[in-house]
Amino acid sequence: MNSIVTQRFIQCHHQLKQENRVRSSRQFAQSLDYLPQSLSEILKGRRDVTIELLRKAVEIYQVNPIFLYTGEGEMFLKPGEDKELRILTIVTDQQNDERILHIPCSAQPEYAQEIGNPVFIQSLPSYSLPSSSNNGPQRSFDISGDHMVPTFFEGDKVVCTFIEPSQWEQSIKNQHVYVVVSKESLLVNRVHNDLKNNKHLTLYSDNSFYEAFNVHVSDIQEVWQVHTHISPFLPARHHHQFPVHEDVKVLRQMIGEQHLMIQNLHKTIEKLVNP
Repeated sequence: MNSIVTQRFIQCHHQLKQENRVRSSRQFAQSLDYLPQSLSEILKGRRDVTIELLRKAVEIYQVNPIFLYTGEGEMFLKPGEDKELRILTIVTDQQNDERILHIPCSAQPEYAQEIGNPVFIQSLPSYSLPSSSNNGPQRSFDISGDHMVPTFFEGDKVVCTFIEPSQWEQSIKNQHVYVVVSKESLLVNRVHNDLKNNKHLTLYSDNSFYEAFNVHVSDIQEVWQVHTHISPFLPARHHHQFPVHEDVKVLRQMIGEQHLMIQNLHKTIEKLVNP
């Protein structure tokens, strides 16, 4: 766990004592089902806070996880704000460092349905990266299909950091790539943020064959910001759209031209019939 997060956790502990919300460090540790001796090691800077300890602090004392991970916002949540926050299930190694959960293509339909099921989430594969981000919980997702060609290809993976729902309006940046988990599916797209005015995100594909579409905020379960791209080695990659898409474009153009010809023919017939 990041030492900066540990320092922010200690700040929250001191503030709770100052406000008399906890009588002592020992009582604070016991309320979190944590050994007082281990908490003492954290407060002395000899040990980093664990993910599980953070989770309990958020749940019991409404510590603001956004403050813990980014240093932004208030130290504690206001009444009602906790309803907007997701408590994510995470997996840690023997050193209590968070591992990156991976959602392969085969698990993505179920992920959208079982997003709040800790048993399912813990069954997913996990791994660590040497240069992994410390900006909050991370997950990685397989790329399926060709919606993001030529930026991503099928078989690529994207590693992402979690964005709290309360931060969607401010933190989701236009033209950046995100994984948007709706109630029905999991989508990897560029995004235009229109939450403030129209309560939806507009999702774009880098492959021009696909049209943009909107996802209403009520249908969004999670948003993950892509920060790392993992690509398997291939001898050659063709950075163009699939031939079938070119064929479809040609057919569309032919149909449009034929439709225009038919309209002109109808107009000619009408003039002949009704001079």
